[in-house]
Amino acid sequence: MSRIHSSSDARRLAKRRLPWMVFDYIDGAAGNEYAEGANRKLLQALQLQPRILNNVEHRSLAVDVFGKVAKLPFGVSPIGMCNLASPKADEWLAKHAATHHIPCGVSTAASSSLESMAQWSEGHAWFQLYFSGNEQSSRALVERAQVAGYETLVLTVDVPEVGRRPRELRRGFKMPFAMGPAQVLDFALHPRWSLATLLHGKPELANFGGKYGEFERTASRAGADWSLLERIRSWWKGNLVVKGVLSAEDAVRLKACGVDAIQVSSHGGRQLDSGPAPIQCLAQIRQVLGAEYPLFYDSGLRSGEDIVKAYACGASFVFFARPLLFAMAAEGQKGLDTLSDVLATEASLTLAQLGVTGLDQVGMNSLVNAGDVLASA
Repeated sequence: MSRIHSSSDARRLAKRRLPWMVFDYIDGAAGNEYAEGANRKLLQALQLQPRILNNVEHRSLAVDVFGKVAKLPFGVSPIGMCNLASPKADEWLAKHAATHHIPCGVSTAASSSLESMAQWSEGHAWFQLYFSGNEQSSRALVERAQVAGYETLVLTVDVPEVGRRPRELRRGFKMPFAMGPAQVLDFALHPRWSLATLLHGKPELANFGGKYGEFERTASRAGADWSLLERIRSWWKGNLVVKGVLSAEDAVRLKACGVDAIQVSSHGGRQLDSGPAPIQCLAQIRQVLGAEYPLFYDSGLRSGEDIVKAYACGASFVFFARPLLFAMAAEGQKGLDTLSDVLATEASLTLAQLGVTGLDQVGMNSLVNAGDVLASA
């Protein structure tokens, strides 16, 4: 019987089972982690408005995403080195996406090949591109994704330089692992993870080598500019999503450049410790882009109520990362399925409390105090 009844349960269990180095890599954020905490507090401060006697017996969580019906109101964010959480995490996420017809982001730095992820997900994978600084190898990856049948490319733009994350620095986290006495002790004290990783082989970056270049996690990507976006738009014939946007001004320009959707994200607070709260930026960007433009969201979501709050602030669809990793670290594939069910159940119950039957009926009027809370952030 699962012990996961919430995202916090998954995190608590994962903290026991993961090596300290791996847990702090997944859980950590930039600087003193103020930005991540501030966004969570803002989400918590938003109050939902219950309504009564509206006949909410038949509710649906289905959401239209690029003309396809997602059976759940949340997808999987691209997660680098995902198999650090559990040796088959990438495969479980992709197959979960296939089951529920939801998008599964495939990171440039994935532990499994983009071809395998496309197959496991049965066409529901979206390829996420980090510009490597080498335009030739980046274009080769984009072309490889097209050949593999990907319909959506997610360009992540909020990592010109990798944010400084003290928790992982204190643990000596590097890829590949740099083993010293502290790391040996860490792995020895977490035998379940260590033995499983040893059995399946250490996680590798699966999409590199040859003409695809080498991936250096801390390499500078500061050379990316608007002209690069224009070239990527010309290379890629499918849906183009730009992820990592927190500025309404940038959002307007991206829409004008022919980007098909924008993903509001602070990279989970991992880049800038004094950045604005993404949930506040979501509401601002929705206001300037209008009601119809596809606007995705991630960062700080931990519950079904959070999901509904994000839709109320203007999201067309939302994505999770850390909670899913923790669920798999805690209880493997069963943990992923359990937490997904928890989040879906919470979201459905929240709709019932609000007196609506679908997420398309949720808006700013579903929040009691949105104006005051978001203005004060």
